[in-house]
Amino acid sequence: MIEKTVDYLDERILVTRSSMPPFEEYMEEIRPLWETRWLTNSGAKHRELEAALCAYLGVSHTALCVNGHQALECILETFDLKGEVITTPFTFVSTTNAIVRKGLTPVFCDINERDFTIDVDKLEALVTEKTCAIMPVHVYGNLCDDAAIRRIADKYGLKVIYDAAHAFGVKKNGVGAASLGDASMLSFHATKVFHTVEGGAAVFHTQEDYETCNRCKSFGMIGPEELAFAGGNAKMNEFCAAMGLCNLRHIDESIASRRAAAMRYRERLEGVVGIQLSVEQEGVESNYAYFPIVVHPEQCGHTRDEVLQALDAQNIGARRYFFPLTSSVESFGGAYPAENTPIADKISQRVLCLPLYEGLSVETADRICDIIISLVR
Repeated sequence: MIEKTVDYLDERILVTRSSMPPFEEYMEEIRPLWETRWLTNSGAKHRELEAALCAYLGVSHTALCVNGHQALECILETFDLKGEVITTPFTFVSTTNAIVRKGLTPVFCDINERDFTIDVDKLEALVTEKTCAIMPVHVYGNLCDDAAIRRIADKYGLKVIYDAAHAFGVKKNGVGAASLGDASMLSFHATKVFHTVEGGAAVFHTQEDYETCNRCKSFGMIGPEELAFAGGNAKMNEFCAAMGLCNLRHIDESIASRRAAAMRYRERLEGVVGIQLSVEQEGVESNYAYFPIVVHPEQCGHTRDEVLQALDAQNIGARRYFFPLTSSVESFGGAYPAENTPIADKISQRVLCLPLYEGLSVETADRICDIIISLVR
């Protein structure tokens, strides 16, 4: 057991920290709410944020939701899918839960070892007559191979729905990640690169899908007294939308701050024996959402959890993210053995996300790297 040796840190360095706009800016943004008393149900802030996000992300239609998980469920409802959805187990449990909660069956595809996204070389073999959609996950700001996924989807007439919770503002060759697929889900949770305290969005290409989604998130209503179907309640309130408007004004400087820390990590840890970094994808403008390392004990003599303990002893928080695989959670009762996705299982047992957020200094990144390097060497 590694003993705590903290004697110079006054407070814990967390794995993430919410970015915040100037207090006065947010106060001015919400001031009109006291005048209008319009606090929810697609008010002025809600409509303004939808338009601003469409412009920033380069998309046609953005339906704001109370959180990313509800946005994902609303997308599945919008497309009225039945059968199997091919997805990845290397994700947060929300992805899998949304599939199961909508009465669909998840089919798990392995990931690749370079950027931890779904392995497109193993994808087509999983398509059956029951397959209705593919739900890949952009991971840590790394983008899936959309061109390969689209070719397979078009061949079999499948929907492509991206879990883009980690990909806000990411671009590949100038094309925004949110515009990929038939729909994308964005998460605006407080820990994300862009947040609305709590929130999310469903991004669509067509007005028809956007309107259907809006009915899904508002009880299925198409008028004050008319119900089209039994929808849920997943609307974003005006205070969260106001926070989003403020944070969107500062998003580019926030990403630049994250980049400085991430580049320092990469500079210090690249080439350290036993520490694997995800590849930098060609043509991709990252948002530096997370900085994962993969610890290979057979090379460096220490496990991922020993590195975690060493950081914790210095009051530095890191996170085993993603661990465990969503396919192996107890609620599935062993229906999806980890050996079916061996690379995902291997990475989940070894991955560790280091602290990364707006305002994390290069000096702090250096201190974290010093701990890791001194341990593994």
